[in-house]
Amino acid sequence: MKKLLVIVMLFALSIPAVKAQVIDEGSMKKATGWVNSLNLNDKAKEERVTKVIATHLAAIRDWHNTHGNMVPDGAINPTTGKKLSALDRMVIADSSQPASIRQALLDGLNADLTPEQVEQVLDMYTIGKVAFTMKAYKEVVPDMTKEDEEYILNNLKEARLIAVDYKNMKAISAIFEIYKTKNEQYFTKSGRDWHTMYGAYVKKLKAQKEAEQKAKKN
Repeated sequence: MKKLLVIVMLFALSIPAVKAQVIDEGSMKKATGWVNSLNLNDKAKEERVTKVIATHLAAIRDWHNTHGNMVPDGAINPTTGKKLSALDRMVIADSSQPASIRQALLDGLNADLTPEQVEQVLDMYTIGKVAFTMKAYKEVVPDMTKEDEEYILNNLKEARLIAVDYKNMKAISAIFEIYKTKNEQYFTKSGRDWHTMYGAYVKKLKAQKEAEQKAKKN
């Protein structure tokens, strides 16, 4: 038994110590602002949630900074044969971060916040892209059904969840583009050609703008 205990202790000592995440001032400042906007009115809870968010922001920053160049310039998309853009390479690099980074964020948020408050935080990461994009879809597709709305909203929320892994808005927008493409394909497959609907929407906006300009002149 003693020999087994010694072996276990030696094995534990041989494992490299996990370094605590260093939280930078920028991450802490952003996290503090986000948490203050939730109006939790509970200092202990505010401190825990702030630390969870700041730790996550620092973790994705560090991963981006240390792995951002892991996909070299000149690498190609194996499907198209075209060279990957700088944004493509950045998204690939950042997407390789351990799933535990995002999971730690979600576990920490869910421990202290309501589901609605968790969504508020995720919206802060993605500057409200879910609501903004959903509003645009409803304008382009005015006859959207409840089933349409549910499908589109679920896709946008999935995009938001994945987008929190990324450090800057260019990458976040790129993730949303993936799901916007899925949504547009959904409409086309259901017999409503997206390009036709979007073209009609643009014409409508143009006509409204011209009418407003004409009214001002008169």
